[in-house]
Amino acid sequence: MACAPVLVTRRIPEAGLQCLLDAGLEFDVFADDRSPSREEFLRIVPGRSGILALLHDRIDAEALDAAGPQLRCVSNFAVGYNNIDIEEATRRGVLVTNTPDVLTEATADLAWSLIMAAARRICEGDRMVRAGEFHGWEPMMLLGQDLVGKTLGIVGAGRIGSAVARRSRGWEMRVLYTDSSVNESLERDLGASRVDLDTLCSESDVISVHCPLMEETHHLFGADQFGRMKTTAVFVNTARGPIHDEAALAQALRDGVIAAAGLDVFEREPSVDPLLMELDNAVLLPHIGSATRPTRDRMAITAAENLIAALRGERPANLLNPEVIEGRP
Repeated sequence: MACAPVLVTRRIPEAGLQCLLDAGLEFDVFADDRSPSREEFLRIVPGRSGILALLHDRIDAEALDAAGPQLRCVSNFAVGYNNIDIEEATRRGVLVTNTPDVLTEATADLAWSLIMAAARRICEGDRMVRAGEFHGWEPMMLLGQDLVGKTLGIVGAGRIGSAVARRSRGWEMRVLYTDSSVNESLERDLGASRVDLDTLCSESDVISVHCPLMEETHHLFGADQFGRMKTTAVFVNTARGPIHDEAALAQALRDGVIAAAGLDVFEREPSVDPLLMELDNAVLLPHIGSATRPTRDRMAITAAENLIAALRGERPANLLNPEVIEGRP
């Protein structure tokens, strides 16, 4: 394929790199075992026809300027794309793609892992045993929360939120959800009810966040929302960290406003609020929602195929700004 070299901003599974090789694409992979700094990114991006980016790579006007006018596609190795200025890319005729669908089940499983770990204080128990502090069964040791028959609140009832909700059938849970549109299948299959956020906060025993990060959802959960929740509530976020106010969440956990939280994402990732780090009732994971070998392979293949299609002049399967192809700037 005759085009300028592609930049892959961090090593991805071999399945994706092999797709690029099989398509005859010339590409460079940022060599270090980390994402490039902003300065490094701006230095290595000029002259590229495509960028296979990760969620930490900020693709804005400055980055697009640095890349140059020959840039044709940014393929995001993620479902979320808040790291990309879609409007600016569209204005310049640059296609933008993502990797939906392939990580739905893995992320839903991880959300339930956090729900269980936070509700039943699993990590606290593990630390107790490893520290030699387990001295036998005690009737008041590490009392957690029941899940059977409780209420699950889903914030964002798209693919992943729906998958999390469907897994609640094993616990015979009542399901509430908040979303910009009605999810008819959840209402039909689970008897789920669409409610406003205040109602969801006040009535749910477990709240699981799956909405995209955008201006309207930044700090969607702050001190007011945590204050509306039950003192026994469990809050879980596997979407994007800035959807919750991390300092407010840490204070709510410290003060017993809510019982526990399970987080796979953080507001200023990879940094974590120092208070949150000190709390036993916070289960903290390093953004591993999609981290299964088959899922990451499928993500890599999807990101590569999106990029290949764009550079061939075809319509990528997961195009986020079809206006570019349809000629509507």
